[in-house]
Amino acid sequence: MSALEDMQLFVATVDAGSFTAAAERLGLSKQFVSRRLMALEARLGVRLLIRTTRRLSVTALGHEYHARATQILEAVSEAEHVVGSGSSSPRGTLRVSAPMSFGTLHLGGVVPDFLARCPEVRLELDLNDRLVDLVGEGYDMAIRIGTLRDSALVARRIAPAPLVSCCSPDYLRRRGAPATPDALRAHDCLPYGHGRSVEWVYARDGAPWPVAVSGRLRVNNGELARDAAIAGLGIALLPTFIVGPALRAGALVTVLDAYAPPPEAVWAVYPQHRQAFLAIRVFVDFLREAFADGARWA
Repeated sequence: MSALEDMQLFVATVDAGSFTAAAERLGLSKQFVSRRLMALEARLGVRLLIRTTRRLSVTALGHEYHARATQILEAVSEAEHVVGSGSSSPRGTLRVSAPMSFGTLHLGGVVPDFLARCPEVRLELDLNDRLVDLVGEGYDMAIRIGTLRDSALVARRIAPAPLVSCCSPDYLRRRGAPATPDALRAHDCLPYGHGRSVEWVYARDGAPWPVAVSGRLRVNNGELARDAAIAGLGIALLPTFIVGPALRAGALVTVLDAYAPPPEAVWAVYPQHRQAFLAIRVFVDFLREAFADGARWA
């Protein structure tokens, strides 16, 4: 077998999670797949897989080889498709991770248009507020909100996502507006996050102004925090892509506008080795066009 065929066997085995599942998927015998991958390891001089009676594990070098092999195989497939069809349309499976609220509020409305434009692309959209490991968990790209951590990921800005402090008109009448961020300590706040301690960061004359906030209700979902604010339970700090309609309808009003938090954005991020995947580039361009600098939630 060729090196390319061995790559295909290895990628299929890692993706399937076992020799048996990979063999069934490829129409080969388990023994043949196992033997070829042992020969691949011998040729490379490294251990890619750890075999036990209960499970099959991938080594660190195995994960690296899987990522690079996947890139090569997709590039080969795409090259054959382009030459064979005379076109450069994207194809293949695109696995995307996105935050829950952004996905339910905004991606659902545009995904059908994308799939209509790209009939040879399969989209697997996983909504989860957890910060996923793109390479380790097999995602092609992710949509992330806010200030990005330093990393080796490629990042492209999709749209602005400003944060606003807001509450219901009823809460404002009962409790009044906080004059400064520090005044939030005397208010009922609606912390939005996963940790027990939540800090909201505002800005004054370009300098950050962090404030530790607390309240009777803490949630890890922005839509729940929005609904609690509309119900008059307190002040929330949320992106406009979640609260924009409620602000326009008057169900929520903003406070602390003079201390607006540092600007944030919606980003598309993906590993550097995925830059050659045409479906990613087309999907990112589509999202930038669809969300047009945040006009949908301005």
